Amino acid sequence: MRQRRFLQVDVFSSRASKGNGLAVVVDADDLSTEQMQAFAAWTNLAETTFLLPPTDDRADYRVRIFSPAKEMAFAGHPTLGSCMAWLHCANAPKDPKTVRQECQIGLVDIDISKPDPAFIAPPTAMAPMPSSEQSRLIAAMGIDPSVVKTAIILDNGPNWNLFELHSAADVLAVDADKTRWPEHAGLALIGAHKGTSDIDFEVRNIAPSSGMSEDPITGSLNAALARWMLETGRLTADSVAAQGTCIGREGRVEYRLDPSRLNDVLIGGAVQIMIDGTLTL
Repeated sequence: MRQRRFLQVDVFSSRASKGNGLAVVVDADDLSTEQMQAFAAWTNLAETTFLLPPTDDRADYRVRIFSPAKEMAFAGHPTLGSCMAWLHCANAPKDPKTVRQECQIGLVDIDISKPDPAFIAPPTAMAPMPSSEQSRLIAAMGIDPSVVKTAIILDNGPNWNLFELHSAADVLAVDADKTRWPEHAGLALIGAHKGTSDIDFEVRNIAPSSGMSEDPITGSLNAALARWMLETGRLTADSVAAQGTCIGREGRVEYRLDPSRLNDVLIGGAVQIMIDGTLTL
């Protein structure tokens, strides 16, 4: 048992406590996998991360990401939150505009040249959703079939059953309390806002998460959505997605295009440092 630097951060919202919370253990190099998993279960947050010295000379730091139940190869809000926690602790990257994170999927570049950090969305596989699965999810969630515009399965590590609905209002009207585990493990939703100047899309991830019926703000889902829209020619300008609206959050996820990276899209958002202290573990 010893004291370690410990932070809790709020990711994907400019208003503290309105985003998605993350616990970050900064000095974690002597903790075992079992200790990390036990502490992540104790925090009861969607994810807890542990910062370590890199094993790849190109990386600035290494991170291990844990949910309360398992270790994760990659996740979106833990990537941005860990990056900003690392910088907050007076660390400096090799490249002043880019932090390079090492994690189980390899190296992840995080752009820090703008006020909000952004990571490059990983490749995403896409497949039509079988009609039987569409029907099952529509019936289970009580969705009017006429509002479903597209049904697709996206895969960027996690698998996402996605319904694109005709409008943001249709997305917000879906009753998350109807989801049940494991009969249907989750449903992602997206719909366009009409006539809204600062928000382009409404996103929801209806799946059990940390005792809630839906996830507050999901970086990896938004990364898959942005890649899907980019590769189908529908993402032609920087865009902003809102998530968490139905559960009192004010998540804002930036889909950022960079002329120097024509085949990429960056996923960004604000990060607030909420707690900065020490942990005895």
